[in-house]
Amino acid sequence: MTTGINAKDMDMTVVAGDDFYDFATRGWRNANPIPDDYVRYGAFDILANTNLERVREIAEHDKGKVGKLYKIAMDEKKLNTDGVAPVAKYIAEIDAIKSRDELPAFLGHNHSFSGGFFSDGVALDEKDSEHYLYNITQGGIGLSRDYYFDDDDKSKEIRKKYIEYMQKQLANFGISADTNKIFDLEKRMAKSFYKKEKLRDPLANYHKKSIDELKKEFSGFNWDKYFATRNISPEFVDIAQPEALQESIKIMNDTDLELLKNYLKWFLISSADGFLDDKTYDIAFEFTQVMTGQNKKKPRWKRAVSILDGSLGEEVGKEFSKKYFPEAAKKRMQNLVKNLQSALKMRIQNLEWMSDDTKKQALEKLETFHAKIGYPDVWRDYSKLEIKDDSLYDNMVRVAKFEDRFWLDKIGKRKDPNIWFMNAHEVNAYYDPSTNEICFPAGILEYPFFDMAADDAFNYGSIGVIIGHEMTHGFDDSGRHFDKDGNMRDWWTEKDAKSFTTRANVMRDFFNNIIVAPNVHANGEFTLGENLADYGGITVAWTAYTNFGNRSEVADGFNDAQRFFIAYAMNWASNIRDEALLKQTKTNEHSLERWRVNGILPHIDAWYDAFGVTKDNKMYVAPEKRVKIW
Repeated sequence: MTTGINAKDMDMTVVAGDDFYDFATRGWRNANPIPDDYVRYGAFDILANTNLERVREIAEHDKGKVGKLYKIAMDEKKLNTDGVAPVAKYIAEIDAIKSRDELPAFLGHNHSFSGGFFSDGVALDEKDSEHYLYNITQGGIGLSRDYYFDDDDKSKEIRKKYIEYMQKQLANFGISADTNKIFDLEKRMAKSFYKKEKLRDPLANYHKKSIDELKKEFSGFNWDKYFATRNISPEFVDIAQPEALQESIKIMNDTDLELLKNYLKWFLISSADGFLDDKTYDIAFEFTQVMTGQNKKKPRWKRAVSILDGSLGEEVGKEFSKKYFPEAAKKRMQNLVKNLQSALKMRIQNLEWMSDDTKKQALEKLETFHAKIGYPDVWRDYSKLEIKDDSLYDNMVRVAKFEDRFWLDKIGKRKDPNIWFMNAHEVNAYYDPSTNEICFPAGILEYPFFDMAADDAFNYGSIGVIIGHEMTHGFDDSGRHFDKDGNMRDWWTEKDAKSFTTRANVMRDFFNNIIVAPNVHANGEFTLGENLADYGGITVAWTAYTNFGNRSEVADGFNDAQRFFIAYAMNWASNIRDEALLKQTKTNEHSLERWRVNGILPHIDAWYDAFGVTKDNKMYVAPEKRVKIW
């Protein structure tokens, strides 16, 4: 067994207790500058790029739909010859709208592949997790909500450039429109949207209605026509953000029809720009550069692979898993998951602040966790999806309609336990509260997150923490509202819920005080769930390692405890552009990589012991001010 640690990735001139992120990752970051076609570049990206290459090879040799769609996406000559023509017939459908009374039927058709005014979809009913429920959510704007209102210089610049982007792209399609008015319409919609912090509260985003209640409370929109062209007959609907839907209906009824049509054209065009000619893509990429600082377009083959991921992902994942995920890796992961579960059980049993009644139900929830590892047991059937030679855009419309129908057909039906929400080759993981499951695709189960050749100190510190992260999502400020069956209900005693909130607020306040850039603070409220999961992941993984792992001696200059924490930090080795840093802070519920290390470890007692951190070190936090949950 190796240690999995490479001293060249570190900078041992930095004192570990002063800046652990630099201590553990600066060597790697210096050796891995951001490529021009990336906005951030880290350990995740290197593995993801390896998997991109693997999928490319799969696509180039595939004789079926994967290979055919890949070739269509790679046909630069045809894409540029077609130009924007593939979208013309869809724009003509918007032009054909003669009155606002036609909007419900049009949207019912259009929402199968595009959008506008609101979004809809299907998910498990959060209060009846055995059945699927039809949902309507806020949607239909081109920027994240905050960009329409924030007063910082970057947000002002983005608003200005967004309007210019609209103007250029609409002109590219031969459309003359007042883009300021389209922007103002979007801004009006955005004002009614829930803020990102409120979107994290499951209780605030659940409003189940009968169809009669929907028609009564959200009148001014012909729901019968909408459902008829959607080809659905739901008995109930969850209106996640009622205020947003009310405002969208008002807009459809009090706004000039030509402006509504121009808005719909813009929404259609902006969702199509990645599937057309180079000129269209370049106009969109100019705005991407403003948002993220990305210097160079990704090569066509990477964009083509991305298209495969979003359309035939499980078909690709099936082949990927056969080639790159050995059974031995799955077995070792299953053992890690089992040990992490046992460790979290121990932590819950020993909690002083949680009552026996809440503990009992928490342990029942933990015992019913289902772990999906590697790849699905049952693969998606793509036999009804047609890939034709007409155009890439037309194929993507068919893909969208195929996926849309897959979910709409589940309305009111029982839960399908075989569904995965990530592709098998994806470098990611998730916890889903409605199914009470954790999922670790084959794509992430490789170095630097998982190494069959490395010892337990490394694997518990890397993938072990990620396992613990996903497990404790079931008990974070959002996940804790769901019981063992995946139903949203209040199963905590009032005292325990208050104790949890008080302790979680220590983490929220700690991150609110972190300065990520000049005059820019982290958002402790928005990132609270992910920060608690990072904290919980380390705590549980350390307990699992010390109780169930194979302890090892000093190696490569570090004892096993030190290697555990170095492995954790290396998960987040990354460089990021200034523009992307600001965008992530504003729009992403995950903290910046630096602070997933330096913001979390000061709350982990074992880290202090491993590196001899004292009050003389910059990262030191007094024991009474540390987060104490698990």
